[in-house]
Amino acid sequence: MKVVIYTLMLLASFSAVAQQPNRILLLDGFLHVGNGEVMERSAILIEDGKIIDVRNSLAYTVKPEEWDTIIRLEGKHIYPGFVAPNTTLGLTEIDAVRATRDFDEVGTYNPHVRTQIAFNAESKVISTVRTNGVLLGQPTPRGGRISGTSSIMRFDGWNWEDATISANDGIHINWPSSLDGGGWWAEPKPKERNKNYSSELDELYAFFDMAQAYNEIKSEERDVRLEGMKGVFEDDLRVFFHAEELQQILDIIDFVKKYKIKHPVIIGGYDAYLVTDLLRDHKIAVMLPRVHSLPENEDDPVDLPYRLPTLLKEGNVKFCLQNAGDMEAMNARNIPFLAGTARAYGLSTEEAVKAISLSSCEILGIDKDYGSVEKGKSATLFVSEGDALDIRTNQLLLALIDGQFMPLTNMQTDLYYKYTGKYKRAGKGK
Repeated sequence: MKVVIYTLMLLASFSAVAQQPNRILLLDGFLHVGNGEVMERSAILIEDGKIIDVRNSLAYTVKPEEWDTIIRLEGKHIYPGFVAPNTTLGLTEIDAVRATRDFDEVGTYNPHVRTQIAFNAESKVISTVRTNGVLLGQPTPRGGRISGTSSIMRFDGWNWEDATISANDGIHINWPSSLDGGGWWAEPKPKERNKNYSSELDELYAFFDMAQAYNEIKSEERDVRLEGMKGVFEDDLRVFFHAEELQQILDIIDFVKKYKIKHPVIIGGYDAYLVTDLLRDHKIAVMLPRVHSLPENEDDPVDLPYRLPTLLKEGNVKFCLQNAGDMEAMNARNIPFLAGTARAYGLSTEEAVKAISLSSCEILGIDKDYGSVEKGKSATLFVSEGDALDIRTNQLLLALIDGQFMPLTNMQTDLYYKYTGKYKRAGKGK
């Protein structure tokens, strides 16, 4: 067996190796497990894309003949692959070009619409996000009252079939807004109660009542929309409620109880910190809004968006971070730095890492295989030069998805090297 021992000097070009090794040993890295624990000198044993063991490297005897590839990391930082939940990444390429946007379907109630088959595995944007350690995501539909069904994808693959981790993991409901007003910070409008809130809520209840009746009757006549709702009542299909306001959250709790929804998740939940006891008691998880945001209300503390993760942690509510908003596909690369900001405002380093890795996977239902660097899980991880939550030191040296080495270049790095090389040859650069 041919054993290749890589040192740090060779890591940058490792992705160019043609043949993917089967048995890989990562030695002496500082491991952030993802579950809140760390291991200062780790030995990560990988075989057939799975982590077969994680040990202290000081107590591990290396037998080179047992491994295809051994990589000595010399104290560099190892993290589980970060996750981008609730994203349009892979569903849009250029936001300003309508023909490349494939996340908003015509119609109001579209539970049958699936993002899985719209996912573009060849997206150039994905490669720019992957080089910051974001290796998994949940492409999510937008628009309407029920936008459709999301899926969980790995950011690697020949096509959407290869990239799929969990197909049709949940439907997405845009809960009626209880307030009108607000808006752009430079031209804010006073907020007032939405006069149509009750009627919009009644319409949503009526659709769920119809879907529930359709599921119980087992009619021979098929309704594609209502077929898409069956998993809510029969299986473990998650229901993601997109909502921010306190009244919305309280009404969602009543809705969850009425229809006995097994896996409810609130996406956004800006006011969730006000009712942490209720959310905890009803086991409702929250995907918090973009941390790098301005306060929603005039009387909110200016740093409230930064402190929301800490407030939910103190309330023992399961939460993770997500990055929906303007230019969210390309800005998914900033997910590690959202966690960095949350750390600066109350979370510990390992709690912040968990908020974009294991917690995301637990909420999405894929934590059995992803989200942390532990025995028996997928070898989906990356190695950074330093702290991956800091923009200055998030410099990837290698990345694995299901044990496969990922290229760490993209069109932006290609252009960087192209033009720095040009000016060096011309004698105009250092």
